[in-house]
Amino acid sequence: MKFKGGYLGKILRINLSTKKYSVEPLKESEVLKLLGGRGIAAKMYYDEIGPEVKPFDEANKVFFVTGPLTGVNLPSTTKFQLSTKSPETGVYLCSNCGGDFGPRLKQCGFDGMIIEGKAPEWTYLIISDDEVSFRDAGPMKGMTSTKTLEKLAEAAGDKRAAAISIGPSAERLVRISYINVDTRAFGRGGAGAVLGSKKLKGVVLRGSGTITVADKARVDEIRRAAIKDLRVSRANHTKYGTVQYIEPINELGCMPTRNFQTTYFEHADKVDAGTMYNEYLVKNYACFHCPVACGKVCEVKEGPFAGARARTEYETVALMGPNCGIDDFGAIVKANQLCDELGMDTMSTANIVAFAMELYERGLITDKDTEGIEARFGNAQALIDMISLIGERRGIGDLLAEGMGEIARKRPEWSPYILAVKGMSFAAYDPRGFYGNALTYGTSSRGACHNVGGWTIRAELQSGQYDRFALKGKGALVKSIQDNRAYVDSLGVCTVVRGSMDFSAEPKGDVMSVVTGFDFTPQLLEIGARIYTLERMILSREGVRRKDDMMPERILKEAVPSGPIKGQVLTEEMYQGMLDEYYDERGWDEDGVPTEETIESLGLKELLA
Repeated sequence: MKFKGGYLGKILRINLSTKKYSVEPLKESEVLKLLGGRGIAAKMYYDEIGPEVKPFDEANKVFFVTGPLTGVNLPSTTKFQLSTKSPETGVYLCSNCGGDFGPRLKQCGFDGMIIEGKAPEWTYLIISDDEVSFRDAGPMKGMTSTKTLEKLAEAAGDKRAAAISIGPSAERLVRISYINVDTRAFGRGGAGAVLGSKKLKGVVLRGSGTITVADKARVDEIRRAAIKDLRVSRANHTKYGTVQYIEPINELGCMPTRNFQTTYFEHADKVDAGTMYNEYLVKNYACFHCPVACGKVCEVKEGPFAGARARTEYETVALMGPNCGIDDFGAIVKANQLCDELGMDTMSTANIVAFAMELYERGLITDKDTEGIEARFGNAQALIDMISLIGERRGIGDLLAEGMGEIARKRPEWSPYILAVKGMSFAAYDPRGFYGNALTYGTSSRGACHNVGGWTIRAELQSGQYDRFALKGKGALVKSIQDNRAYVDSLGVCTVVRGSMDFSAEPKGDVMSVVTGFDFTPQLLEIGARIYTLERMILSREGVRRKDDMMPERILKEAVPSGPIKGQVLTEEMYQGMLDEYYDERGWDEDGVPTEETIESLGLKELLA
């Protein structure tokens, strides 16, 4: 490759069925168009996963891809990307994650890793530089995801080793199971269940290589300046993490409460950042090369959940707390810990529990279904017990473990209480509180996701730049944020620190040239748009159309009944108008399919030929 740094130029392909592996080149022509990470992972998926492939088919694969900045000596160059066919949604899944695994993969000499086939027996992998060992994971079967990480580290015999693992829920093919990555996670979409279907319990890496850069001295200068900036600009992240958003989101009337029945939680002060900081915080957690350390490890010191310990985030707290009517932060920590042990995504799990609580309160499920659990809003013990029911596939938990999409197919009469798009449940923001957020959920490449779909909180709720209840202009806003996120996800750097290196909606600076020797910067937004349309081409091939981008019934038909935005409603007509504008901005047709003209103008026709 002509690049002078950032890239290693190699992809590791591992076949579990044959217990063989090979090394393939990372194609320069694809890197120039798609950068790395999310872009290259999407291209791999496009080439190798047809629309006929089901999530648990042996033909499904998992693509892990780093970016050019992953592992480089800059702030929080921790990120790497995954793509696979999602068990939760049944369509394309993209996901990104921090931790040490991505950087260590590059230290092993690879830009990416492809897992294919299916192991005949439970297996784990040890990758030492360019050598792969297939090991018996039989003794690990049934182990929690966190305990499995410990065992993998022991097997590697290297304190610097990094690992990924799955828990017992993935072994049972619970469709909301995650992949644990050094205590971070590929959370949404159920990628853990794909590894479970392949009988792959985990992977551990130990690499001795280095990642070269084109201009080390200048990289060091940028790192020092970025760290200085982050100590000021991300001070609240360092102190409170993402839980800092609980209070403002609630006060603005955007907090999902009791399965999104309303948008304000009256006891938010019991689960907010102040409560976390003063009563539960034990230490900060930092990803690879991260000066911010926004991860908050919390521990319950007294009460029925004493001893519980977990790393809390805004989404988890909001969805396990207000959305389940829970005002006990200790219960949230315990529920978070249980999800980590079982290996389940906290967001999807919490949404499903809230959904089940509404069904229970409406008399649509009973104690017989829940094995005696009184699944009412506000019942902290019920939150814990329902998570176990789902993770162990007991009682109604067996159906709930199938995820929102399958629940809707099997019990369509419950659809009015399901808050999801394309089978993926909502993030912890009610779109009736800021309308651009509806577009982020509707047009996200992986279902109702606030990250991939476009985090409009800053633009609509914080900056004052946009009227949150306006309709016009939201299509352009969401497209811009999505394109920005797509290229950042392909760089290999955390979105929390991107501004310190000028990776914004108007990217500038010389980071890319001093790392790779090639100035990608003027093309980054175009690359982001190219990636997003490539992902939509995949989804279109898998049958996704305009109808699949729609908001659920509760959002379009029910006005907010109480709280700061009482009476607010987003009608279907209003949403359809925003969707029209968005499709027009993207160059997709009225059904949400990219036009031939757009495909050609973005260089995708030639790239995919």
